[in-house]
Amino acid sequence: MIEELVPATVTAVATRADLSTELFAEEVRALGTAVDARRQEFETGRACARRALAGLGRAAVAVGSGPRGEPLWPARVVGSITHCAGYRACAVARAGDVLAVGIDAEPDAPLPAGVLATVASGQERRALAAHDAVVCWDRVLFSAKEAVFKAWYPLTGDALAFEEASVRIDADNGTFTATLRDGELHGRWGVRDGIVATAVVVGR
Repeated sequence: MIEELVPATVTAVATRADLSTELFAEEVRALGTAVDARRQEFETGRACARRALAGLGRAAVAVGSGPRGEPLWPARVVGSITHCAGYRACAVARAGDVLAVGIDAEPDAPLPAGVLATVASGQERRALAAHDAVVCWDRVLFSAKEAVFKAWYPLTGDALAFEEASVRIDADNGTFTATLRDGELHGRWGVRDGIVATAVVVGR
């Protein structure tokens, strides 16, 4: 589904099954002493990254992790990795074509109790309540903000808090707009087979 949310300048690879790949030493260090479930999602994410980079004509290289867990891409590449139960994906692009990419996937299920009040303003919560209950709109909003943050942080080096991004969801067109302190970012969302997916691509 991620593949359908990004433009042709972005190469995306997604899987619903766990994949295996040999990790580079830098990736092993980034993984640390993670439990088996975390190790498997990390390895599958890197396997998707290898395939996505190959789609750009790039050889397999280490994709380590930065101070906030963000993937560290090779020179002249931007991208994003996401994983949730039953779904893993990676999206990459040439830095000459795209400034930043952020993707996120979540289960199409209500957020745990109390989470929406933490991540959404009163205005955002009222807007969600106005939509027909065909999907879990609270999860779409949460995922949209995650995709925004994943695009914003590598681009600026500045971490956003949830309240610093006000998201408006277009339920009819599968898009959303995030208003930030320095402007707006635009993205797309979709729901299929129990998964909510969102993507933000910042073009040049």
